[in-house]
Amino acid sequence: MTQHDDHPEYGFSDDDLRAMETVYKPDLFAGKTVIVSGAGSGLGKAIATLFAKLGANLVICGRNEERLAEAHAFFESLGGQVFSQAMSIRDPEQVDTFVEAAFKAFGGVDVLVNNAGGQFPQAAIDFKPKGWNAVIDTNLNGTWYMIQAAARRWIDTGVQGNVVNIVADIWRGMPGIAHTAAARAGVVYLSKSIAVEWAPHGIRVNCVAPGCCETTAFALYPPEGAASYKQSNPMLKAGDAWDIAEAAVYVAAPSGKFVTGEVITVDGGQQLWGDPWPTGRPEYFKLKD
Repeated sequence: MTQHDDHPEYGFSDDDLRAMETVYKPDLFAGKTVIVSGAGSGLGKAIATLFAKLGANLVICGRNEERLAEAHAFFESLGGQVFSQAMSIRDPEQVDTFVEAAFKAFGGVDVLVNNAGGQFPQAAIDFKPKGWNAVIDTNLNGTWYMIQAAARRWIDTGVQGNVVNIVADIWRGMPGIAHTAAARAGVVYLSKSIAVEWAPHGIRVNCVAPGCCETTAFALYPPEGAASYKQSNPMLKAGDAWDIAEAAVYVAAPSGKFVTGEVITVDGGQQLWGDPWPTGRPEYFKLKD
């Protein structure tokens, strides 16, 4: 279960990311520290790249040590300072140790971007308990462990904080990946709840919900599934990881200073019109003449 299998025909290469331009000024996050989980590839790598380009110190984590080391070197090549640690967000003790190290590495943390997660395409009737628990434990529980660990330190020190959770376009359900729909919906309404609870502490909590955005994760789906993703919205194309990176920066930056408890949906209109089937459209739902 992973979103991060390498596949060269999908997503951005390091050279692509290095060349990407942005609407934001280069020093927007100078002197700030940003945690990005799952920054080894895909959406997380694009998000971390943009924060690095904007001057942030980066703290990154992931389960794959080799991929994390490669990402660490890449982000350093962009000119920033980077702290990385291989760990699993499913383990609350590992999370607490990592977040403590992150706060010590640069004297504090300004933004937490929860990107790590994953799922696999499968009909819901075929889910096994192990597979279901793996998705829920990563996408919902792991996200919560990260949020709580950071928030406790912000509150204890009286410092304002900022959480951006990368979720999914859940608004019309997600047949074919129902387990992640359940987990991501949980994160959305968790975020709305704690955005109110923690407003007195100056902690903003928002979500960014990608629609069908092309990353290496497209390789996990059968060809007909990937094809349906590219026709999932009225713009008739897939988005890309940079779309999500720039949305994450918007809510994390001063541009989002009056935004909390919100979900920024970046989907080309998918929630209004689309019909994605990651497992391929079942015969029953195929359009008939």
